[in-house]
This record gives sequence, C-alpha cells and structure tokens, in this order.
Amino acid sequence: MSTRTHHAAFPAGLPATVGALKASGWASRTVKAELRANITAALRSGDELFPGIVGYDSTVIPEIITGILSGHDMLFLGEKGQGKSRLMRLLARFLDEWTPYLAIPGDYLGGSPVHEDPLKPITRAGKAFLAEHADNAPIAWWHRADRYAERLAPGTKFADIIGEIDPAKLASGVSMSTEDSLHFGLIPRMHRGIFAMNELPDLDDLVQVGLFNILEERDVQIRGYPVSFEIDVMVLFSANPATYNRSGKVIPQLKDRIGTTVVTHYPRERDLGIDITQREADLDLGGEFPVVVPRFMVEINEQIAIAARKSKYVDHQSGVSARFSIANYRTMVSSARQRGIRLGERPAVPRISDLAHIHASSTGKLELDLMGSHQMSEKQVIDAVMAEAIKVVFEEYVTRHGLEEIAQIFSKGVRIEVGDMLPSTHYEKLIRRVPPIWDKAFELNASADPAVRASCIEFVLAGLHASDRISRATKHGRISYET
Repeated sequence: MSTRTHHAAFPAGLPATVGALKASGWASRTVKAELRANITAALRSGDELFPGIVGYDSTVIPEIITGILSGHDMLFLGEKGQGKSRLMRLLARFLDEWTPYLAIPGDYLGGSPVHEDPLKPITRAGKAFLAEHADNAPIAWWHRADRYAERLAPGTKFADIIGEIDPAKLASGVSMSTEDSLHFGLIPRMHRGIFAMNELPDLDDLVQVGLFNILEERDVQIRGYPVSFEIDVMVLFSANPATYNRSGKVIPQLKDRIGTTVVTHYPRERDLGIDITQREADLDLGGEFPVVVPRFMVEINEQIAIAARKSKYVDHQSGVSARFSIANYRTMVSSARQRGIRLGERPAVPRISDLAHIHASSTGKLELDLMGSHQMSEKQVIDAVMAEAIKVVFEEYVTRHGLEEIAQIFSKGVRIEVGDMLPSTHYEKLIRRVPPIWDKAFELNASADPAVRASCIEFVLAGLHASDRISRATKHGRISYET
C-alpha cells in the first residue's frame, strides 16, 4: 500500500468551527464535483494540467479530462512503464488544497474512522457530535496530498480495503449489528478522497465484489451485516490489457461499472522517448567528472527499447517499460564516468562499449516470449536488440551525413581493438586521419577531442558490423573489428 501523507499544517485564518465555516460561504460537494470544478478552472486559465507528462496531449489527457467532467470512476489500461500510476497520482492536484472535517475526539463514541464532512457527517459518532455541538463543533483541515491513497492488488484482502468485524470491539460488548463493531479498510477511510487500485486483474474475486458494491451503491457492507453507510470516494484502477481482457480475471459487473477507460501507450516518436528518458533519469552530467553524451548514443539507447518492443523474442503483451530506457541510460553514463574517474579523462564520453554494461540494468525488465520457436537467453535477447538498434541508427546517419567516406577508412585492412576501459588516446594512435565530414556528421568536435573521437569510431565500427560490412571478435572483454 502507498499513501501520500504529508501532515501539512493548515494555514492560519481558516475557519475553526462549523459556524465560522458556514459564515465563510463554504458548501459541501462530492469529490467528483470538486474535481470537475477545479479541472474546469484549470482548463479555463490554461494551466499545465499534468506536469512531467509528455506525449499524451492529444491522446490520453483528453480522455482523462472527459472522464473527470463526466464524474466517472476510471481505469488506466496500458502496458508497464506507461505512466499509469503517475497519472492517477496527479489527479489529486485537482482537489481543493484544504478540505475541512469535524475534529471529533477519539474518546467521543469511539471517534470517527473517516474525515467527516462538517455539514454532512455519515457515521454515528459524526452525526451525534454535530448534533451536540452544532455551530460550535470544532473543525480541522485536510490537505489534498493526504486525500489520495493507492494499493497494489496482489495479496490484498477484503479487510484491507473494505473492512472487517473487529473482535476486540465485540469483546468489549459492542453489538455486532452496529457500525461500532467494524474495523474500516482503506477505501472507507478515504471518504472524501481518491483511492487507486493497481493491477486490478490480480485482485481476489471476493474483493472485486466488494468494489462492485462501492461503485454501484456507494456504501460499505461487511460480512452481510446490516451495517452500511454511504461513502464519497473516487475510485481509480490500473491494469495491463493482456490480463484485463482475459476471461475470468475481472468480474463483468465490476467492468461494467467503470465509467471511463483511459488507454495509455509508449512514446510514438523516438525523440519523445528520449525526452522522457533524459527527464526521468535526471542526471547531473557536470561536476568533478563531467560527461558529454553524443546524440547518436542517446538515440541508440532509446532505439534499444523500441527494438525490444518489436522483437519476436520479447512478450509483447507484457511490454517494455520506460524504466528500461531510463535504467540503461543511467548505466551508460555511469560506465563512461567510471572510465573518466579511472583514467582522468574530462569530459568522459559514452561509447558503444559502455553498452556492454546494460545487461545489468536490463535483466529482469524484459519478459521473454517462451512460446516462440527460437529460445534465447535474456542476455542473448538484449544483445540482439542492441545490435538491431545500432544498425537502425547507423543507417540513419549514413543516409543523412554520407558516412560512407568515413566507413571506407575502416574497410582497408584496419584492425581495431575497443573496450570500455581503453583510454581515448588508444583510438587516436590507431586512426590518424580524420576526414572533415566527421564534425558535421556527429555534431561534436570529433577532430579535436580524443574522447569524442573514440566514441565516434566505436559507433562507426559497430554500425559497420551490424550492417555486415566488417567482422567482430570478442576476447577477454575486448572487442576487435577488422575487414
């Protein structure tokens, strides 16, 4: 379970009693009405609705807005790493910053397990407290960051999110037929807030039935006892299409009650994926040991994820998360930085040989297609998609910049050994002549900086090998290319 609990101190000057609250003009409204009003205001003023979310402006975000305006509970349907959880959490931005609730002491009829609306309490304790104190009833304020909670479906029990009869309360003499006998789960405790259930298809059938009742009747019923009260909560779900659409995983009645299904997707353009990767990686490339990342290395890193999503060896239903690209980008930069620290190179520049380390950050992030006729290990699959990515990017550079002139240098019997811990001067000794086209092709000062030139050389060599123009041999962690 994850909850966002900040316990922010509410600002001075807010009403402290029900009477003062009424005098301020505050009026009760449902969570969905609150969200609708606040997103309408944000749309009218042109505010940025979902900070940090890119690539969804014309697809996903309009569907979310429509769902909120419709007052629907929503399902976020998509493969892993498409930002479903982040989108759900960001909906809390459209709640009021501060929401009042009755400040009921814990010793008053056992207290209230929920944040009671000061004007419309729903529990026995809340109703009695307001009746007794009327306009003098004290209130406190609930920050919107605390009005969102989420739970991961696997292992979740009915008592966790709906509730259970509390044996301790029964032992104290409380009647089983009253709400005082109940221990409330997470959803009732999020009364007047937002609750999100991740990986809905993995939720036990009994719990799904409990959720169905909440979506349908907006009340809580525990173990069939005649104890129920209406709760106000927006319910969100997330799921992978492969499991959500599988018969028997989600009960039809629950599916039918979900108002809006928001379908997410991976970035549809590589540049957009690069933007997401670099934003989420959030690396400081400066400091004592700076790193300069060539554009082609950034493109190859992102293309590896694209190739994995298309690979016949990878389970397409599971997907390849954006976390795959982010972790590999960090690994690539860290490998270059380690070389810079060890060899005293400033700046360090990532090379193709640094990608050898992405096995460590990729393992476990790909679900292999075990039903295919060609069985490969995860390492072999990573190597295959890496080679495909290098080939795609290299051919783009050949087409765009005429790299054939550079390639000819490596097709005349030259044998070059590369490695992630070889100093950049090693490459400089092997390749003396650098045609002027290099600087144009790589948009970096390849002719003047040995570290940049080393990265460019490895890119050309790997591209020629991926295009079957030169051969490659690996021995003791070093790679040799030759005609």
